[in-house]
Amino acid sequence: MEIVFYILSFFALFSATVMIYVKEPMTSALSFIVTLLCLAGLFALFSATFLFLVQIIVYAGAIITLILLIIMFLNIQEENLPKEPKKLRNIIISAVVIIPIDIALLKALRTMPERGIPLLDDGFGSVKSLGMVLYKDWLLPFELISILLIVSLIGAIVFAKRKI
Repeated sequence: MEIVFYILSFFALFSATVMIYVKEPMTSALSFIVTLLCLAGLFALFSATFLFLVQIIVYAGAIITLILLIIMFLNIQEENLPKEPKKLRNIIISAVVIIPIDIALLKALRTMPERGIPLLDDGFGSVKSLGMVLYKDWLLPFELISILLIVSLIGAIVFAKRKI
């Protein structure tokens, strides 16, 4: 089980890096699909079946389909993309900054004393527990994110119509 976790984590990080680094929007979107599928696999490892299914159906299915349709609708050519001459340098600098922080966090986690507290509740990942947290504690951010997504899609369509 631990080896599957490391494999899924590696592929999630690798495909996320590819998504950021490549220039073609379609390749980036396909790398995003791989990242989302790896995250779904991680949810499955943690016995969060509802989150696993939502990740596959909603994000890897519907949202990515919408993103791919928008990319095809906009018909982005390579000459329309912004020039990013320092992209690789910025990625390397970000990695140099983030990796020591990650190492420090991992060291801190390893030095923490182990306790007999169960890591997962009995209802972890169930529809009821997720719904209670989402609509009781996180209702306003949930609704704000949905409004933000709708506004961004409308904005993309408006910008696409102006170019035609």
